[in-house]
Amino acid sequence: MSARVFHRRTYGSSRRRRGGAGAPRVVEQLFAPAKEAEARGAVELPRNISVKELADLLSVSAIEVIKELMKNGILANITQTVDYEAATLVAKGLGFEVTEAPKPSIEAPRVTVKIPHLEGEGANLRPRPPVVTIMGHVDHGKTKLLDAIRQTNVVATEAGGITQHIGAYQVEIKGQKITFLDTPGHEAFTAMRARGAQVTDIAVLVVAADDGVMPQTIEAIDHAKAAGVPIVVAINKVDKPDANPERVKQQLADHSLVIEEWGGDVIAVPVSAKTKQGVPELLENLLVVAEVAELKANPQGAARGAVIEAQMDSTRGPMATLLVQEGTLNLSDVIVAGAAWGKVKALFNDRGKRLRRAGPAMPVEVLGFGGLPLAGDVFNVVVDERGARAIVEQRQGARRAEAMAGRSLNLDVVSAQIREGKVKQLNLVIKTDVQGSIEPIRASLEQLDAGTVKINVIHAASGSITESDVMLALASNGVIIGFNSRPESGAKNLADAEGVDIRFYDVIYNLVEDIKKAAAGMLEPTYVEVVEGHGEVRVVFSIAKKGKVGGSYVTDGKLSRGAMARVIRGGQVVSQSQIVSLHHFKEDVREMAAGFECGVLLEGFNDFKEGDIIEAYRKERANAPS
Repeated sequence: MSARVFHRRTYGSSRRRRGGAGAPRVVEQLFAPAKEAEARGAVELPRNISVKELADLLSVSAIEVIKELMKNGILANITQTVDYEAATLVAKGLGFEVTEAPKPSIEAPRVTVKIPHLEGEGANLRPRPPVVTIMGHVDHGKTKLLDAIRQTNVVATEAGGITQHIGAYQVEIKGQKITFLDTPGHEAFTAMRARGAQVTDIAVLVVAADDGVMPQTIEAIDHAKAAGVPIVVAINKVDKPDANPERVKQQLADHSLVIEEWGGDVIAVPVSAKTKQGVPELLENLLVVAEVAELKANPQGAARGAVIEAQMDSTRGPMATLLVQEGTLNLSDVIVAGAAWGKVKALFNDRGKRLRRAGPAMPVEVLGFGGLPLAGDVFNVVVDERGARAIVEQRQGARRAEAMAGRSLNLDVVSAQIREGKVKQLNLVIKTDVQGSIEPIRASLEQLDAGTVKINVIHAASGSITESDVMLALASNGVIIGFNSRPESGAKNLADAEGVDIRFYDVIYNLVEDIKKAAAGMLEPTYVEVVEGHGEVRVVFSIAKKGKVGGSYVTDGKLSRGAMARVIRGGQVVSQSQIVSLHHFKEDVREMAAGFECGVLLEGFNDFKEGDIIEAYRKERANAPS
C-alpha cells in the first residue's frame, strides 16, 4: 500500500478534512463530542463482562453500550466479552460511578477425600533406579545419544529392538536399571517443575566436542542448577577430526562446572553417539552418581508420581505415560492426575509388554483416563471413583478461580514474604541487550549485603526475554529482570497468564537499588508497566505542520490516544514518547483495536521506518502485598 493510498484511506480527501460533504451523518453523530452525562448512581463492574450483561447491569439497551464502545474505538457485538477498562469507559460515559468487583479467591472449596498412605515409609525404603534427563544445545547429539543408549541396551539384553516408544524407558547395565526421560530438552524439563513435578535425579549435559558451549548449553546448565540436580557431562562427537574436548572443559569451568580431573566434582565422559564410544562408561558413571545420592523409595502402598506425557490414541483413547515415584501402581487402581482421573485398565512398559504392576522409578503407559492430563501433573492413587471426581472438581474450580484472579509472583510480594521471614532466597533471571552488561550487573548484585536472604542469579544471558526464561522463573519462584531487553510476544503472553513479574531497567543503579530493597523486605509498591497493545508500521507519510505519521496495523491489544509508547526497531527501543493522535479512515479516534489500521503520530518523534513496532503501555501502581 502506498503512502498516498494509506493517507487517503486514513485521513480522507482535503475537501473532507476542511469540513466538506461526504462523511456519513451517522459517523458524525457517533463521534460527536459527548454531552454531559446525567449522573445515574454507582455500579460495581467485574473484571470481564459481555456486552449484553453490561447492558443489563446498567439498565440500558445493548445499542447504547455498543455506541459507547465505538466512541472509544472499540468494536464489539452483543455477545462479545470486554475487559474492566472498556466496561468502565462505557459506564462512565453513561453517567455511572464505577467500582471494581472484588477479585475471586483462588481458594476453592475444600473437599475431604481419603488417599491411601504409604505403609511404614521409613522402614520400607528400598534402593531405586535413577531417573535421568538429557539436555544440551540443539544439534549437539542429544537424540543420537539416546538412540545409542537404547541400541546398546537392546543388543545386550533383547533382540528385535524396542517395539514401543513412550517418552521414557529403562536400560539395564550390570544388573542395575537406569530410567531415561526422552523430553524435548530443558524447556520441557522446567515446564514439568513449574507444574510441581520434580522427577529428575541426574541431568546429562551433552556438549559437542567440535562446537563447544553454546547459548542453549548455558540455559541447560542454569535450568539444571535451579532444579538442584547433579550434572554429568557427555562430551559428544569426539570421533570428529576437529574435536577439542579440552576447550569444552575450559568453557565448562567458565560456567562453574569444574570436572573431576581438574579438581572439581563434575564427571565428564568423552562419547561418540555415532560409534557408541564411551556409552558404557557414561552409563556406569550414572550408576556411580546414583549410588552416591543413595536414591531410595518405598514400593509399598498406593502409588504417586508424575505425568511424563499424554496423547489421544485414535483407537484406545487417552493414553498417559506415568513415572511412579513412590508406592506401586496396580491394575484397577483409581488415579487422579491434575484435572483428569481414571481407572487403570492396562499398563504397558516401554517395549509394549503388558504389566500387572509398576514400582518406583518405572515408566509405564496407562490406559483408562477419562481425559488427558498435562505433562508435569502429579498423580495419586485414591480409594474410589467418588473421591477422584471430588478432587478433580475441586482442582477445576481452583484453576478457574486462579485464571480469573491471576497469580501474584512479583517482586513486591516476594519482598513482603522476605519481610515476614517466609522466603530466604531471591531468585532472578536476568536478560540484557548486550553480553557486556551481564558481568557488571551480576557483580553488583553479588556484592549486596542482604542479611539472611541470598540473592541467586539462576540465569543470565543477552537477548530478548523468551518463553523459556518465563518458565524458568515460574518454576523457581523467581523474577525476571530486563536490562534494555524486551520480552517476545509469546513470552509476554505467558508471563501475563502465569503472573510472572518482569521488571525493566535502563540504569544499573536503579536495578541494584530495587533488588537490595526487595532482599531487605523494604521494597514499596511501585509503578509498573502494563502493555496495552502493539502496532506494526507498514507505511510512513508526512503531514504538514505535524511531521511523519506511522501508518500502522494494530497486531494485538489496542493503541490509545494519550498512551505512552515506545518504538522498537530490530528488537531495540529507539524512542519513548506518547501517542498524541490516532486516525482511522477519516476520523480522529481515541482508541484502535487489534485488526484495524490507523495513522499514529507520536510526540517529538519524526523518524518512523517501515517495520517499526509501536508498543503502547501505561504505568499503574502495583498492588501492595497483603
